Amino acid sequence: MASQTAAARRSVPRLRVPVAPAVAVLIGAAGLLGVLWQAFEKGFGSEGNVPTFILITLNGLTLAGLYFISASGLTLIFGLLRVTNLAHGALFLLGGYLALTLVQDAGVNWWLAALVAMVGAGVVGLVMHQLFLRWNQGQDLRQALITIAVSLILADQMQAWFGATPTAIAPPEFLAQPLPLGVYDLAYPTFRLTMLAAALVVGLVFWLVYKRTRVGMVVRAGVDDTQMTSALGVNVQKVFAIAFFVGSALAGLGGVFAGTSLSLAPGQDQSFLVSALVVVIVGGMGSLGGAALGALLLGLVDQYSSAYLPPEYSNLSALLTFVLLAVILAVRPTGLFGKIR
Repeated sequence: MASQTAAARRSVPRLRVPVAPAVAVLIGAAGLLGVLWQAFEKGFGSEGNVPTFILITLNGLTLAGLYFISASGLTLIFGLLRVTNLAHGALFLLGGYLALTLVQDAGVNWWLAALVAMVGAGVVGLVMHQLFLRWNQGQDLRQALITIAVSLILADQMQAWFGATPTAIAPPEFLAQPLPLGVYDLAYPTFRLTMLAAALVVGLVFWLVYKRTRVGMVVRAGVDDTQMTSALGVNVQKVFAIAFFVGSALAGLGGVFAGTSLSLAPGQDQSFLVSALVVVIVGGMGSLGGAALGALLLGLVDQYSSAYLPPEYSNLSALLTFVLLAVILAVRPTGLFGKIR
């Protein structure tokens, strides 16, 4: 009789509520409700908080675009090629300083300077890959140590050449004027909107190449099974080198946009490296859509926390970046769109 009762108990399904995801969702919902309450508590009139909310949201969206441009290169290198490149932030800052030198000292057009800076960052990344990382494929710890060393060397040299004073790149003239938004008599910097549009273009081109072309197919195949892809006559190392060049060039492009919309200064390389890593991990390793969503979440959390946290807690806004990381990983340990390999 006792054995029958025990068997009956075992056969009854138990409803288990996953605690960590439930708490994560509650935290996210509470934060969003707090932001919306402060934004709309005084109504929709121009004397309320809605105009400020619109500008803060645009700041978050454009910052997300900057994060995505930088993180898309890291998604390709770290998420797809499985190369632990902790010099990505140094390449980011290098691209910004190269463009700054060309625009301010050589009088080069901003667009040409951005292109040259992209190529320059890409070449430096490619040289680093060929000299050091190619021979350590799959050795994550060695790759991390090598790229940290390269990052420190580049950071010291950039500080020696460009100094420690924050500086900014002058945007193109026709993008320097604010753009009227048509609501609440608001205007917003045209260049920052252009940066958001550039992020959308980068994402679209990246997706088309990766999903719809033979190059993208070869990259995916080479990552999944290098030996078999090589046996089919594909020069996998050449494909990886090209992918590393593109990823490094995107880091340089992010530095150009950051230097124009924000500023360039020592230490910015590490802060943007951390942001790019958060975007890649939150979105899921190797997922372009995940990187886009991760950048959006990070940009909005960064701006909303800076604006809507109580004044005595405003210094904790940077901490919420890692709260976001912990919350997402509590719900999805592999990231929002990550897959267990």
